[in-house]
Amino acid sequence: MTTAGTEIVDLAQLRHRVQAEIDEEIALRTSQLAPVGRDTRLLVDAIADLLRGGKRLRAAFCYWGYRAAGGDDNEAIVRAAAAMELFQAAALIHDDVMDDSDTRRGLPAAHRRLAAHHAEQQWEGLSDRFGVAGAILAGNLCLTWTDSMFAGSGLSRHELHGARPVFDEMRTQLMGGQFLDVLEAARGWDDLTTEQRLRLAHRVITYKSAKYSIEHPLVIGAAAAGAKQGDLKKLGEFGLAVGQAFQLRDDLLGVFGDPEATGKPAGDDLREGKHTVLVAHTLSTLDDERAARFSRHLGDPDVDDETVDWMRETIVASGAVDAVERDIERLVAQGLERLHDTRALLDDGRQVLVDLATYATSRTT
Repeated sequence: MTTAGTEIVDLAQLRHRVQAEIDEEIALRTSQLAPVGRDTRLLVDAIADLLRGGKRLRAAFCYWGYRAAGGDDNEAIVRAAAAMELFQAAALIHDDVMDDSDTRRGLPAAHRRLAAHHAEQQWEGLSDRFGVAGAILAGNLCLTWTDSMFAGSGLSRHELHGARPVFDEMRTQLMGGQFLDVLEAARGWDDLTTEQRLRLAHRVITYKSAKYSIEHPLVIGAAAAGAKQGDLKKLGEFGLAVGQAFQLRDDLLGVFGDPEATGKPAGDDLREGKHTVLVAHTLSTLDDERAARFSRHLGDPDVDDETVDWMRETIVASGAVDAVERDIERLVAQGLERLHDTRALLDDGRQVLVDLATYATSRTT
């Protein structure tokens, strides 16, 4: 049952089935918004275009958590898994507003798209404010639809009862993680030791990304299928470790990824000033002069390409990339050890989870 690359997400035709569920949900919500006015399509179209892309990892971990715990293939779990993608869309739309990002998945970010439409129509007021307001509302729509889609997925009452507490925890903790990211950026870390910087960076990626990206969808699926508490705990530990490694890979791609593959400009994380594990490792090895120069440009949205190239070269020369790669390798090994400790998982489903973990942490997009 093993496979390589993105094909792992296509097992059971999952990618196609998830997209079909998303399209059906958007069609339903479009009809509900129709009486409000045709202009609501501005919000819906921005959401729909965003949801045509993505790796579908959250849906895959939810679905295969369910299957590995003994659940049979059915449309209800596919629909519940698709709700994970709507939740991610909300997070991405709001995250792009907070980070003032220009692009997402190779397209203009929702707030930029709406601002551009405002400018083209020569409407009154500030285009940027219109774009931000629209994007906040689009993200809120996704949050509302996520809950409706999950609750109305067709999972049995018993299955929903098992999964709902984790689903609610996911939605609550992500918002806390997003705020934690904003908070730590505002506080700064100039006066912190390397150990303190690394601890804070790991805390942010845990609650802003790792849990909702891997751990929570996986445990939601397994809990719905009736997995026992002992196995749910180990699955959660597996998912958290893989989720942390997933975000560390994302941090590397945010600095060194190919823009055509990632859909975001090269070095975008440097211009946004993200306080990542990668940056913490970098600053720990630099002398005062180079550290001051690096910190001065970190978070400057207008930094030129030549300076970004210098920052990237500095990161590599510092050994930070190698350090993060070792962190990824350690976390994946730790996660797989927890997965293999589970007792009641079906072997085929367990192997798919291994393959998903490998793909999630070694990807190039």
